[in-house]
Amino acid sequence: MYLSHLSLTNYRSYEQAELEFKPGPNILIGANGVGKTNIAEAINYLAVQHSHRVSNDHPLVRIGATQALTRGRIHRGEQAISIEYEINPGKSNRVAINRGAPQPARQAYGIFKAVLFAPEDIELVVGQPDIRRRFMDDLIVQMRPALGDARRDFDRVLRQRNALLKSGRNSGTWTEEHETTLAVWNEHLSRAAARLINGRLHALRLLAAPTSKAYAELSNGNKPAGFAYQSTVQLATGQHAEVPDESQLYQAILDELENSYRSERDRGVTLVGPHRDDLVITLGPALAKGFASHGETWSLALALRLAAYRVLVEDDPDPRGKPVLILDDVFAELDAARRSRLVDMTRDAEQLIITAAVTADIPEGLHATHIPVQMRDGISSPGEHLTDLETLKLLEANQFEDAEGSRFLDEGEHD
Repeated sequence: MYLSHLSLTNYRSYEQAELEFKPGPNILIGANGVGKTNIAEAINYLAVQHSHRVSNDHPLVRIGATQALTRGRIHRGEQAISIEYEINPGKSNRVAINRGAPQPARQAYGIFKAVLFAPEDIELVVGQPDIRRRFMDDLIVQMRPALGDARRDFDRVLRQRNALLKSGRNSGTWTEEHETTLAVWNEHLSRAAARLINGRLHALRLLAAPTSKAYAELSNGNKPAGFAYQSTVQLATGQHAEVPDESQLYQAILDELENSYRSERDRGVTLVGPHRDDLVITLGPALAKGFASHGETWSLALALRLAAYRVLVEDDPDPRGKPVLILDDVFAELDAARRSRLVDMTRDAEQLIITAAVTADIPEGLHATHIPVQMRDGISSPGEHLTDLETLKLLEANQFEDAEGSRFLDEGEHD
């Protein structure tokens, strides 16, 4: 699978942009802050329908606009398909497939698959549990798009159940009607939660070996990397050679809800379910969070993303279905030896999209299509494709056209 064309309209710093990509490595290169990460984010959005940097879609729409458009032309063997997302902050996003009528965005899950590693991914190891839950859920929805419906069902039921518990606590009375309604929501919540947890546990079972292998290759194997699922449902907690089926999890969740009945009524909130679960990552005998060094943490996060890529590759029996792998500013953190190892680890990707601030960050021997990115008067724009690295270095020395109005931002500014 590969992306041949990306079109952006009013997306972050892009008023309008058209980019062509080729199979194999493609490198977006330009100074920090000119819009490279925005392109990487937009490509990943085509697959997961959210940003890896912000929790809602408002920042994705260019200031002064009410809607952003991202369009992609995707190839899977001889088959080509186009998808166009309407990003409508505060409203429902929509998608047009092959120029058809707009429909709910969820209809496009599974058409395009991608895995993005970005500097923010260090939060996979040191951040809050919701970041690791999103990592797991993005993976399972790409593997089984129907689980996107389970996730939406669970979120809807959770809101309704919490509203019921809160109303009972705030009113100071708990009626028979409350009790009857709670029993209904318990059943719905348990079924949706069982599907989600079952999907997560299946994905984690597949993720374990490639995570350990990727970390060993990135770090010379000084300490083994591992993880375990931590759940409010005892049956789901731990590592699973055999994953409990949905019916077993459904009953276990119902039992846990019954055990938490008094606590949930007192607090007015649901205490059992996948919304409170976590992925506990270990390095050797210790928890990675709080004990791993910066370098170890960074390598762990990268290993998790590379493992997710490997799981998606192995999950699809069609060799033409490999996801696009996106590496945002990854080589700047690596020494020459680890850069070379990472290139070897990703060599089988049908399409690899990389961002880099300077040509010095590009590993030697990586033959790629180079796409310069610059900013003029606050608007980002891609330049002509280059395959000759020496020509690119010459452009870099001249700051990609030192024209009036061009901006080449400092290290601290964000794409």
